[in-house]
Amino acid sequence: MAKIDFKPGNMLYPLPVVLVSCAHGEKTNLITIAWAGTVCTNPPMVSISVKPERYSYSIIKESGEFVINLTTSALANATDYCGVRSGRDVNKWKECNLTPAPANTVSCPLVAESPVNIECQVTEIKELGSHHMFIAKVTAVHVDDHYMDEKKTFHLNDSDLLAYSHGTYFTLGDSLGSFGYSVRKKRKKTSKSTREKSHKK
Repeated sequence: MAKIDFKPGNMLYPLPVVLVSCAHGEKTNLITIAWAGTVCTNPPMVSISVKPERYSYSIIKESGEFVINLTTSALANATDYCGVRSGRDVNKWKECNLTPAPANTVSCPLVAESPVNIECQVTEIKELGSHHMFIAKVTAVHVDDHYMDEKKTFHLNDSDLLAYSHGTYFTLGDSLGSFGYSVRKKRKKTSKSTREKSHKK
């Protein structure tokens, strides 16, 4: 298989695609972000990268906070719409029939239809070039109880999460194994005679 030289660029795919909600004063908006990531576990921190000319940029910079809302196949149309329409021109909440819900630690609303909402407070802004990175501390997390079982285990992967790769939205597809499965010891199968002997003891 031959390799072809390609121009340097952002080819790290697939990515999570999220709806970021923000608010400052009377301004509120939703922006679709594919450049979002985990920064640190302890303390929990995340990042999003936004172009300064985007309507949401000044809202987030002035308020110092935002909410990351995970997206699902049911939110695919809204996710795309919020990425191609500007909050300067339309009310995305209304156009996408999304429900704003109150947050605990920030003034911007959560997207009620999202399975996970991550409240964030900005700690640092890195002006990197075309995009500025907002590094933020996670101050609260909300999960949809629809995906919680009786043992209080959260089944996020049942929510049909979205991913973004090279200009296209995808659902995650089939599970290939859980973390660590490649080195996990397999249980030895016991023969029928061995089980019978054990039972007679």
